[in-house]
This record gives sequence, structure tokens and C-alpha cells, in this order.
Amino acid sequence: MKARTVLGAAVGTVGAAVLGNRLLTKRAGDLENPLVGIERTYRWRGIETRYTVAGDPNDPDLLLCHGIYAGASSHEFRPIVERLAEDYHVIAVDLPGFGRSERPPLVYSATLYAEFLRDFADEVTDEPIVVATSLTGAFAVGAAAETESSDRDDFEQLVLICPTDETADERPWVRTLVRAPVVGTTLYNLLASKPSIRYFYDRDGYYDSDRIDDETVDYAWRSAHQPGARYASASFSSGTLDPDFDLQTELAGLETPTTLVWGRDADLVPLREGRDLAEAADTDLVVIDYATQLPHAEHPDKFVEYLTAELPHVDVDIGD
Repeated sequence: MKARTVLGAAVGTVGAAVLGNRLLTKRAGDLENPLVGIERTYRWRGIETRYTVAGDPNDPDLLLCHGIYAGASSHEFRPIVERLAEDYHVIAVDLPGFGRSERPPLVYSATLYAEFLRDFADEVTDEPIVVATSLTGAFAVGAAAETESSDRDDFEQLVLICPTDETADERPWVRTLVRAPVVGTTLYNLLASKPSIRYFYDRDGYYDSDRIDDETVDYAWRSAHQPGARYASASFSSGTLDPDFDLQTELAGLETPTTLVWGRDADLVPLREGRDLAEAADTDLVVIDYATQLPHAEHPDKFVEYLTAELPHVDVDIGD
């Protein structure tokens, strides 16, 4: 009798978890394009990815590549796309596994994302200025190195916002756990809850928590609960998306002009790392006050002011 009770409770728990996961996906609904411009599709290795184009096609191409985190998407650039489109031909892409792009159950890797950026830039853009944030900054460096060693068009310039090549110790078992059908989905839904997403923005994204609006949190939450959303996040949370090269060494070997942009109060990837990286790779460094990991989202006017002006020299500080 006790065995039946335990078994019944277990089945009921699993059933409740499955139902709860389905309800969350249904509640998230379809994800609309958050950016001004025209949305297009780029099919890469059987994966349908989405990107938005804005601005005059005769202006220089500016490719915007969002960071990697639960709920990540090109929505990250919503505050600046319209402004940038006044001077650039802006292309904002949702990486495979994120945003409005497809999210197949792949084992995502740094190599996959670097190759995607290389191919996307080669086929969709013309010698673009590439703006990439956080871990995607390392992917962009890997892609730039590939273009320099091939007959593809080079990147005109890199603008890397708080780039990093190290997010966590590699734990493949975490990836396996999060990818599991019922337990993994339930665990992922807890990690990608609205309180968790707001906590990420408050702790690592924004200096001033009052700048975090409900719409931003809601869009990230709905993006994080699209079908298949947990697969890319599983690789990220297990540390298996980190590239196998040293960012300082790889960046120092690039011929592509590069500028680093840092929030002065960044904690996850602190400014001292930005200064060390700029010195080792002999790159420009722009520091934005009262900002952490997402200075372009928190201070869009200052970021656009920098980007549309002639590039500054090392350690130019931009006040709020």
C-alpha cells in the first residue's frame, strides 16, 4: 500500500511538472519582433534565424550581436537601433537558440556561434562594423580571426561591450541535467523565472535598477520560454559555451581595429579586466559612467554619441 502511495505521488508530481511546463510555454505565447525595421530570415545549416534591418542600405553596415543569457535576444538593442539607423545600415540578429530564431536541440558551442557570425556577416553584410556584447564578444573575435585567415570579406571594425571568454567552470553534467525532458525543463523554468531575470538585470545588467522596465523583463521572460529555449542556455549555464582560446591573445593577434566599451561599475566582468585586455591587445577603451554590463541599454544616448563620432583614444571616460 505504501509503495502504491509513493508511486502515485511520484506520478502526480511528474504530471504536475509537465502540465506546469506546458502552461508556461502557452502563457509566453509567440514572440513579436521588438525592433523597428524590416525582419528577414537567414537559413544556416538548416536553422532558420531572424534578423532585422533598419536604415539606408548605402550607409556602412553595422551588425548588432546580443549577449548570451536566459531570455537573450536582439531586444537588448531596442533603445539604440532607431538612433543608429540614422547613420548606419543596421542589422540586428537573433543568434541560433535565442529570440525569434529557431532553437533546435543542439549541443551549442563557442565554435558554432563563431562560425555562424562568420557566415552570417559574409553572406548578409558588406564588411560590417560588428558590435557584440559579453560572451558574444569572444565569438565575434573568433569569427574575425577566421575571416582574416580566409578569402572572405573582413570585418571593418569590432566594438566589444564588456567581452569575456570565461563565464563558469565547465560542468557538462549541468548541460545534461537542464536538457532532460521533464526535470530539466522544470529546473530551467525556475532559473528563467521573472524574479530571476530581474535579479540578473539588477545585479549584472544595470547600474540603476529604476531603469529596468517591466517590458524588458517581460520580453526576456517570454523569450526564455519559447519552445526549445533551454538548449542553448543549458550549454551556457554549464560553462561549455566558453571558447577554447585566450581572449587577450586572440584579440592581440587581430588586424581588425577594435574598441572596447565598459561600464565603469561592471562587476561580473570588472573594469580592471577591460583595462588589462586593452593594454595587452593595444586596443581603445571607452568607459561609460554609472553603468555595468549593458551600458548601451542603460545609456543609449551616450553609447550612440560615441559610436557615431570619430573613435576616441584609450581610456576616454564618458560621463552620464
